[in-house]
Amino acid sequence: MSTTQAPTHVTPSAPVPATERQSLWKHGLAAAVVASAATTCLAAVASTAGISFADSTGASIPIAGFAQLTLVFSLVGVAIAAVMARTARRPRRTFIRTTIALTVLSFIPDLTFGFDPGSAATLIALHTVAAAIVVPTVAGRLARTR
Repeated sequence: MSTTQAPTHVTPSAPVPATERQSLWKHGLAAAVVASAATTCLAAVASTAGISFADSTGASIPIAGFAQLTLVFSLVGVAIAAVMARTARRPRRTFIRTTIALTVLSFIPDLTFGFDPGSAATLIALHTVAAAIVVPTVAGRLARTR
């Protein structure tokens, strides 16, 4: 005698439940706020230690700019994750690979805008800190496969 079982897999066209979307955004926003606070505090400490954050024109990044830009770009990352949750075959893996590439690309302005070596190294470290806070938090909310 044979019994039929209902399929236990999720089809690619199945919508992501609203609670999962809310969880992704809620945790992503929290991670973005934590990353913004962390980068701002670290930038303030670096500034106090003598890092200028001035580019070749002499224009300096204001400390509040670290909070604003970290928050904005972290939320862009959460939005990317939300899209990948609905469209990628392997959302978590795709998100992690994409954010690693974007984090590395974020180093380019630090290396090419004429920052002194200390400022450039600090900016790269701050990008890495923000990514280390946001990416694992958001990735943990994404399914391995759809």
